[in-house]
Amino acid sequence: MVTLNTTPTILILAGKRDGKLDPLAEAAGVSHKCKVPIQGKPLLQWVLEGVQDAWPDSPIWISIHDPAVISDIPLVAALVADGRLHMSVAQAGIVESIEAVVRESGGMAFPMLITTGDNVLVTADLTRAIHDFGMREGAGAVLGIAEKSTILANHPEAQRKFYEFSDMAIANCNTYWIRDADSFGAAEAFRKGGQFMKSLRKISDAFGLINLLRFQLGGFSVASGTAAISRRLGTKVRAFLIADGAYAVDVDNERTYKIAEMLLAKRKI
Repeated sequence: MVTLNTTPTILILAGKRDGKLDPLAEAAGVSHKCKVPIQGKPLLQWVLEGVQDAWPDSPIWISIHDPAVISDIPLVAALVADGRLHMSVAQAGIVESIEAVVRESGGMAFPMLITTGDNVLVTADLTRAIHDFGMREGAGAVLGIAEKSTILANHPEAQRKFYEFSDMAIANCNTYWIRDADSFGAAEAFRKGGQFMKSLRKISDAFGLINLLRFQLGGFSVASGTAAISRRLGTKVRAFLIADGAYAVDVDNERTYKIAEMLLAKRKI
């Protein structure tokens, strides 16, 4: 029986989507979106500040197309000097990038807590809560989600599209957890489905046509939906409902940049 690490590896996905220059990065004159400044710091600095204190000894990996471009970010430099931060060259897709980190870590990357380089509102408390939930539930994979009313309570434009289940409308919080190598098959949904599952065809490819039809007809609660996904993927998938809907706000475009900037400013008060 394989003994799990008591703390997860933290992986920050900071590559270019489809290898293209992000419009926010272009406007800011930087090559990668994670270097776009917000509230006086690069996006990636905020993410690192949010996760580094979750555990004092958890290894941190950043997957990015050109690791050299972030070497001047203060916390990147400090964590590299401490031997805690490792770089991995981003691959063609999300799953391939995760696979690269698993390979480069010598298979020691699990459990794995995954977030993104634009998830500037992530915190150590949230990171610990998702890991603890996954371990307690015996889950193979955990998705961080927030309910519509809690998201819009932070700003009426914080999110425009929601997944409508029979019991609630939700959005993802760009924070995921994978238990072990056997559960890594859950990531196949992203290989087939693409980032954030914005296409119905891709959702069907990833989770099955019947599941998609039931979802569209309001046949799933969040719990029954994750149970159906678990059967499809062959691993126990659970959704972790986050009370503060601010965590559903990442820096995806000009609109969400302004909202995230406002929410970060509130934290300083």
